[in-house]
Amino acid sequence: MHHSEKGAVLVLGIGNILWADEGFGVRAVEALHQAYEFPAEVKLMDGGTQGLYLLPLVQDADILVIFDAIDYGLPAGTLKLVDDHDVPSYLGVKKMSLHQTGFQEVLALSAITGRYPAKVRLIGVQPLDLDTYGGSLTEPVRTQMESSVAAAIHFLVEQGYPPRRRMRGCVPESLCPSSVNLARYEAGIPLGGR
Repeated sequence: MHHSEKGAVLVLGIGNILWADEGFGVRAVEALHQAYEFPAEVKLMDGGTQGLYLLPLVQDADILVIFDAIDYGLPAGTLKLVDDHDVPSYLGVKKMSLHQTGFQEVLALSAITGRYPAKVRLIGVQPLDLDTYGGSLTEPVRTQMESSVAAAIHFLVEQGYPPRRRMRGCVPESLCPSSVNLARYEAGIPLGGR
């Protein structure tokens, strides 16, 4: 299949790693990146809290996969998959945070300009704690990391973009040099808060 026949795929982790479970999306896309390599059409990105800066990337994507912590009002750690035009409404369930408001706008503008991805899959995990500044992922959310990554792989395989597992021990540079490596980040957190 020629490159031109396959569309661009964007796998985006959004959230803020400085606020406990808000970091889920970013951690999930990092975990995916560390374990798998993808065909050239697939771009993995730590979207962080960039909001509107992500618009051109979303407009260019035929398939968009989003990892994010979503307050669905479900038990903490619940993994829920949402598709296509249902995604924006879920992103705004509780207006949890600015990054989600910003990303909802990105999807809205993408739709208005007629350049909405043909397929959108939101892989969301119900957070437990969004309020601990400098906190790391809570246990219920962390335990869903593997299933979240598996859900993304399953979806990408269905869409015709099967990844390859990376060779053991060969972990690439993280997606974004400034992003904080989880183990190092946790090692630096003093026990018992401040």
